Amino acid sequence: MKALFSKRNVIALLLVVVMLFALTACGSNNAPSPDPAPTDNSQQNEPAKEPEKEPEKEPEKEPEAEPVELIVFAAASMTETLTQIAEMYKAVAPNVELVYNFDSSGTLKTQIQEGADCDLFISAAPKQMNALDGAKDAEGGNTEGLDFVDSATRINLLENKVALAVPDGNPKGINSYDDLVAGLKDGSVMLAMGNSDVPVGQYTQKILAYYELDEEELASAGCITYGSNVKEVTTQVKESSVDCGVVYATDAFSAGLTIVDTATKDMCGQVIYPAAVLKISQHPEEAKAFLDYLTGAEASAVFEGVGFSPMA
Repeated sequence: MKALFSKRNVIALLLVVVMLFALTACGSNNAPSPDPAPTDNSQQNEPAKEPEKEPEKEPEKEPEAEPVELIVFAAASMTETLTQIAEMYKAVAPNVELVYNFDSSGTLKTQIQEGADCDLFISAAPKQMNALDGAKDAEGGNTEGLDFVDSATRINLLENKVALAVPDGNPKGINSYDDLVAGLKDGSVMLAMGNSDVPVGQYTQKILAYYELDEEELASAGCITYGSNVKEVTTQVKESSVDCGVVYATDAFSAGLTIVDTATKDMCGQVIYPAAVLKISQHPEEAKAFLDYLTGAEASAVFEGVGFSPMA
């Protein structure tokens, strides 16, 4: 009996051990897994930072151009147009101040010859330019051997017309050069013209010669008065102190005069305005630049607006 009980007890004990082992194994399989290591969500949600850029350097400013005083000697008949162009040129070359000297081309030629400061010369006729151009000989008009013109820059800039203008109302009824000639012959007309050293006066002399009129005789008879430049002739006509005057078409336009006739090429030749930088220029590059501007579209429009014909 005792042995049997012991055997059963052993078996029962073994069963208990097996059950405990099984329960322990199940408990270990159902145990919650440990929490994952915490992560820094703030870093995951933030966008990746771009590398810092170096501050952009400001572009270096070009040094301002030095101020330049450009001296331009020009025929008096260009006063209005060149004055307007000077205002326009400020936008192109703000550092350049244009200083004009307007007068008859003969007077300007003399001033240059006598040592006046000048960068650019614009004459109302080739004669005065030729006299200063070392590239010309005596037959070409340089009778004094002067050498002021930079021949490489010389151009024919403009063409004008020699016009017969009358005062308001045209009291003498002059409508052509033929009418002028008839009035001069019978002494009924007073004509204003330029002096012999003024281009417009020289063109008028050719017109008188074309009609075979004696200028000295007419002047002695009191039929001719003179002006030292074209502006003085224009003023005499505008003030009705004469019956008519021979001026450039551009001056008649600017003064509001009535033009009754214009001279043909056969009567006095072409009215050419040459221009050139001078060898004595203190600012040759700026002078060339301004001369180039005078041949451009903006300046040409101004010239054409008063009756000039651009040639360059």
